[in-house]
Amino acid sequence: MFERPVASDLALLVHIDTDDARRRRTSNGARADEPLSSHEHGLRLDASRAEFKELAVSAGLQVTDFIVGKRKRPDSRLFVGKGKLDEVRMALSESKAELVLFGQRLSPSQERNLEAELKVRVLDRNSLILDIFAQRARSFDGKLQVELAQLQHLSTRLVRGWTHLERQKGGIGLRGPGETQLETDRRLLNERVKVLKGRLAKVRRQREQGRAQRSKTGIHTVALVGYTNAGKSTLFNRLTNENVYSADQLFATLDPTLRRLELAHGQAAVMADTVGFIEDLPHELVDAFRSTLTETREADLLVHVVDVVDDEREQRQAEVNQVLKSIGAGDVPQLVVYNKIDLVELSPQVRRGEGDTAEAVWVSALSGEGIEPLLEAIAQRLGGARVTGTLHLSPDRGKLRAQLYAASAVSDELVADDGTVALTIDADAVDWARLASEHGIDAEFER
Repeated sequence: MFERPVASDLALLVHIDTDDARRRRTSNGARADEPLSSHEHGLRLDASRAEFKELAVSAGLQVTDFIVGKRKRPDSRLFVGKGKLDEVRMALSESKAELVLFGQRLSPSQERNLEAELKVRVLDRNSLILDIFAQRARSFDGKLQVELAQLQHLSTRLVRGWTHLERQKGGIGLRGPGETQLETDRRLLNERVKVLKGRLAKVRRQREQGRAQRSKTGIHTVALVGYTNAGKSTLFNRLTNENVYSADQLFATLDPTLRRLELAHGQAAVMADTVGFIEDLPHELVDAFRSTLTETREADLLVHVVDVVDDEREQRQAEVNQVLKSIGAGDVPQLVVYNKIDLVELSPQVRRGEGDTAEAVWVSALSGEGIEPLLEAIAQRLGGARVTGTLHLSPDRGKLRAQLYAASAVSDELVADDGTVALTIDADAVDWARLASEHGIDAEFER
């Protein structure tokens, strides 16, 4: 019989640096063509450990001790070696902690074996992040997404060995072995997952309808993205005059929020505040929150918020871009915003690139410095460039023609005797780039 220990708020942290983790930090570096020096690797390792501790604090835990170590590869049974396990056991005895958190992903068997050895609850980094998400979710779809992620994570960790429930006896005509308790749990879990996926599909359809309506009315969408705790929610509040919860902690806000954004020259857009990213974001979270992150993928412009005070900001930017690429948002135009300039005594400034296009803006979301230039930059990126020309469509391209009209991209139309349609195009450059990419129509377009 295997009963999982009950955890308390006193936690002991264990962070083991392995060869796989070192390779991952190197591959995610800003200079992928150059290997990390031992000093650079040491700085990133320190940042990774500090972030792990901050995650534990954000979850409401009291950290009693922090054990670190290095290992070529994880032990298949316990992740750590016998010596490190004895060190953890001794630290537990001294601190009276009843929870051990590992800064790496543990397999289900490693988790069970460690709990059997240490006689306390053992969780890995993914479980910790899921717990934080569960605490922070407030909206209906946010709670559904968190529950789905938790159940998918739990599905590989069903560890029942209850002898008194091992077999369920059948009734008259149904006698037989029945289901084991493990099978019953798995069946109930799968049924709940099916229900959650159905509800989330309905939420997804509702969001798609909202996006389609905004597209018809010509309203642009701006999505705030960035590493967690970069100041996205504070900047969102500053730009939209809202009061979304923000705090100096990881994943302070979880649920996506849409608000009207008043821009320069009388323009307006919809701004979306999305969930923050983090190093090695668990795959089950990316999958579960794919419908939420669709707001990012379908946005006309991404405002990528970067903490200018963070020594690892280049690494953080690379990790955010990696997640954006994985959800299909890698090609969405970006405007980089370097936030928190008030902490380093920098002045607001705008960096411009080809065609005088704004590429980066330095601001302080807290004090409001640089906000006006940022609004000007967003307005320029959304409405500054237009595409004009003539598009020739064959009679069987009626669906594309309808989409062009829905996007308000057609200013005139001429139909030839053979049914060929010549459309005079006057479209926003962002909208046109998306349509051209989806339908491959550049070859049929005369500028």
